[in-house]
Amino acid sequence: MLPFLHLDRNLRSLRRYREILAVLVTYGFDHLVEQLNIDYYLERARRLIRRQRQQLSALERLPAEQRLRMALEELGPTFIKFGQLLSTRPDLLPASYIRELNRLQDHVAPLPWSAIEQRLTTELGAPPQSLFGTVDPTPLAAASIAQVHRARLHDGRQVALKVQRPGIEAVIATDLDILEGLAGLLENNQDRTSLVSPLQLVREFRRTLYRELDFTKEAHSLCRFRSNFAGDPHLYVPEVFWDYSSEALLTLELIDGCKIDDLDGLRRAGHDLPELARRGAQCFLTQVVHHGLFHGDPHPGNLRVLADGRICFLDFGMVGHLDDELRQQLANLLLGLFRKDTDMLAEVLLTRRPRTSEIDLPALRRDLLEFIDDYHQRPLKQIDSFKLMTEFIALMGRHHIRFPADLMLLTKALVTIEGIGRRLDPDFNLIEQIEPNVRALLKHRLSSEHLGRQTLNCLRAYLDLARSLPHDIREVLLRLNSNSFKIDLEHRGLERLIRDLDKSSNRLSFSFLIGSLIIGSSLIVQTGAGPQLFGLPALGLLGYSIAALLGLWLAIGVLSSGRL
Repeated sequence: MLPFLHLDRNLRSLRRYREILAVLVTYGFDHLVEQLNIDYYLERARRLIRRQRQQLSALERLPAEQRLRMALEELGPTFIKFGQLLSTRPDLLPASYIRELNRLQDHVAPLPWSAIEQRLTTELGAPPQSLFGTVDPTPLAAASIAQVHRARLHDGRQVALKVQRPGIEAVIATDLDILEGLAGLLENNQDRTSLVSPLQLVREFRRTLYRELDFTKEAHSLCRFRSNFAGDPHLYVPEVFWDYSSEALLTLELIDGCKIDDLDGLRRAGHDLPELARRGAQCFLTQVVHHGLFHGDPHPGNLRVLADGRICFLDFGMVGHLDDELRQQLANLLLGLFRKDTDMLAEVLLTRRPRTSEIDLPALRRDLLEFIDDYHQRPLKQIDSFKLMTEFIALMGRHHIRFPADLMLLTKALVTIEGIGRRLDPDFNLIEQIEPNVRALLKHRLSSEHLGRQTLNCLRAYLDLARSLPHDIREVLLRLNSNSFKIDLEHRGLERLIRDLDKSSNRLSFSFLIGSLIIGSSLIVQTGAGPQLFGLPALGLLGYSIAALLGLWLAIGVLSSGRL
């Protein structure tokens, strides 16, 4: 039963699956559930909803974007995180959905201290009271995956204990299995020309979420950021206390600072708000351009301003990575936009297209020129960065060009940074901050040191190729001589056709069987052979009954599929 979800593992998976479908139907997403071709469970969910239809009339009047956000919040931590992932993908959802998903809240009622204390004891191997001078039972913050408590080490230093909620791993594992199953069904019923694979998206989400659940990975990211910005006068990264950390517990230096969106508090502390906006943007752009490792969720709750004016980033569970090649392409892309150079833009974009896709280059150049003309002469204050980025991503989608997930994450982070900057300074513009960083990166790329390193890498690659080429050629020739050389060809896009043909042949076989039963039973009735029942041959009546049942079953199957 429902093998795609492996629901035979436990009954909780089945209950959770039905709950998810009921919530989706409750919030008016019947059409999404219908695309999964699970009519039986859809009807069960609808029956559950009809019982409370009067209470749902207010929901129906809400915009679809808001209903989606509310549904994800009701479904819990896994779906909230999935919604946050979708909010970084303007290539998948319209701008109105992206803006609404950015409002997803991950605040829940805190667990009682007894449950957290037991989890701390499990992770630390001893009661927390024996390892810390004090631990405050009242949490500083509580979310669906973890909650944070203030503590003090025996040497007097203040720390923050980020501890996972007990049992959260099992909840997330169940939800991920269900999400992957639903994504598989959606992929089987979607257009094969789609650039985005739902199954691939969920599998990438599974990977990132499990990384986020492992607090040691967040601790390593913190240490990398702390090393990258050691001695920096504008950015501070809290210290990790490894002796008190594990996969489910992260102990950090406690940061006392003013939230970056607390404008009154910042003014009282004597901070220059426009300077803070510029400094914060430069700190983030330095992460992107110079280190290739950036904070993936720089919302106001994750940014503090210290008394000395340094900006402190918190919560490194979500980080983005840009390798050297991707940073170079990003720099060329931005420089092409600044210079209004469609040839440079097209060259960069063509490197990101799938190998199998054909692109109309003149049409791409025309669309790029129109896009640049829309923004080139416009004053910077009038440019909406979010609109600019979403329009550019939509342009790429029209030409079957897909950027990596980390670039999508960067897009969201840049929009968030600009939003914070404009709250601090209404005249702030992110593009003004980006241009000098891009030029500095390109200048570094042309330096003798960088060119020498690139040349050395190319020579090493060609030497490796020259070393392996004779062996590879000899292997191919040996296989040709022994008639063991094989080429595997795969024809994609036939799965749905084969499935539909299989379904049609099954229905045709049933029809032949039913017809044969009717004809055979009619012959028996005509001859009057065999035992009698109600004055008619019993075998004939049995044949008619079986034919009627099979015919009813076939009719129900055809009608439920919606295809006569």
